[in-house]
Amino acid sequence: MRRTPPLKQRLAEQDILLAPGVYDALSALIAEQAGAEVVYLSGASIAYTRFGRPDIGLVSMSEVADTLAAIRDRIALPIVVDADNGFGNALNVQRTVRVFERMGADALQLEDQTSPKRCGHLSGKSLISTGEMAGKIRAACDARTDEAMLIIARTDAIAVDGFAAALERGEAYLEAGADMLFIEAPQSLDEIGEIVKRFAGRVPLMANMVEGGKTPIVGADALQDLGFSFVIFPGGVVRALAATARDYYANLVANGSNEAFRNRMFDFAGLNGVIGTDDMLATGKRYDTEGPSR
Repeated sequence: MRRTPPLKQRLAEQDILLAPGVYDALSALIAEQAGAEVVYLSGASIAYTRFGRPDIGLVSMSEVADTLAAIRDRIALPIVVDADNGFGNALNVQRTVRVFERMGADALQLEDQTSPKRCGHLSGKSLISTGEMAGKIRAACDARTDEAMLIIARTDAIAVDGFAAALERGEAYLEAGADMLFIEAPQSLDEIGEIVKRFAGRVPLMANMVEGGKTPIVGADALQDLGFSFVIFPGGVVRALAATARDYYANLVANGSNEAFRNRMFDFAGLNGVIGTDDMLATGKRYDTEGPSR
């Protein structure tokens, strides 16, 4: 499958890059068909959909890698991967980078939380030291084999040590070699503006929009005007899916059929059209040959 141009090249353009969150190959395929330029593989969304559990460090490196491999086999878009805290120390980070790079990642996001980590919009987080996180960033940069692979440094310090500490950590992570900064969960438009004032023009800045989270929701165009280069909507599709699934199952149990729900779902042919069943069967038919008679 032909890959799209490198993520670094796209981020150099003036227009902000918007990444829908995905959690499996089907969601990634639909995002690609909808016109997305890049997708974000959300660790939280894997926890939500695979385990029906919250984002509290339950997902392993190998489970993310398996999901990433399935997505890369299906789409050509760049994939930004939530690598949590690297799943351990600097040596674990290097293994994570090598594995995710082989599986087809274009960028890895690393955060400075201790283990087990938790969602950036949940309370009760704790952090490793600034020095240890800077070492993880250097380790990640050293481990990649393709300079086009981006290392995104995330800090959760706002919720733990305050806004000023988060900015200082951002400086340290930039010095350690991070290709993009993600200062998680600013709690006001003033804080968002201060992040831009401090770092815009020096390094691409990433924003995270979580409906009902700690950060005010700001649209992509407004974030671009502020100075952000990249924005993710990591768990929105799961919240939409969960709301739709609840209505679907309630309707089915109450009515004994899907007839009342038909206008809100694909039929058999519709879903096969999305996933390309006819094209795949036609491709397989090209390889059908009669074996030698015996």
